[in-house]
Amino acid sequence: MLTIVIPIYNERTTLRACLERLLKTELPVPFEVILVDDGSADDGLETVSDLASDERISVVVHEANRGKGAAVRSGIESAKGDLLTIMDADLEYDPADYSELLAPILNGGAEVVYGTRTFGAHTAFSFWYVLGNRFVSFWASFLFNTWLTDVETCFKLATTQIWRSLDLRSKGFEIEAESTGKFLKAGHRIYEVPIAYRARTRMEGKKLRWTDGVNALWTLLRVRLFARVPSNVG
Repeated sequence: MLTIVIPIYNERTTLRACLERLLKTELPVPFEVILVDDGSADDGLETVSDLASDERISVVVHEANRGKGAAVRSGIESAKGDLLTIMDADLEYDPADYSELLAPILNGGAEVVYGTRTFGAHTAFSFWYVLGNRFVSFWASFLFNTWLTDVETCFKLATTQIWRSLDLRSKGFEIEAESTGKFLKAGHRIYEVPIAYRARTRMEGKKLRWTDGVNALWTLLRVRLFARVPSNVG
């Protein structure tokens, strides 16, 4: 079974559409959905209260905002599936792409799979966003002697056992860099699969700032130099 963790912070305008799209998606394995509301102030969970009766859905609530990383960690703790992945509630990603991410794991060809984005004029948030993303990926590749094209992708899929072995500590968006660094430091080779992507605008609720890129660079370096992770937990 696949666990799909959806961290939520003030996503009232997109949450229902995101969840409806996900529940209608046909995947090669059964899945559960864990909604982690991270102290939202917009009562977004009310928009999906009828959908939450689906037996595949469970809800975790943080009384105060603690950050995306904290929400992801809560989801990992609550997961019941053998495999686990993350999905943002902002409609930037297409859950149908999970089938492509699952294939290398189900056929035994990979343990960790990333859905990587090919940015274009109609999909990129901005020039600087794409440039920053590329630099973070280059920095990770340099530090861990590999080649990655999209460290910051939300679509990261691995066994729940591997996720839990990482002992993630990040509270904010640097969770993406920390998890990548720890996957690599533990000896897991990341399998990349192209996916569809449509970046939303700042007016639509884009939350990332340039400081998040700086935090990602520092987090990758810190993991490379100081983190202790168990080697190649399967």
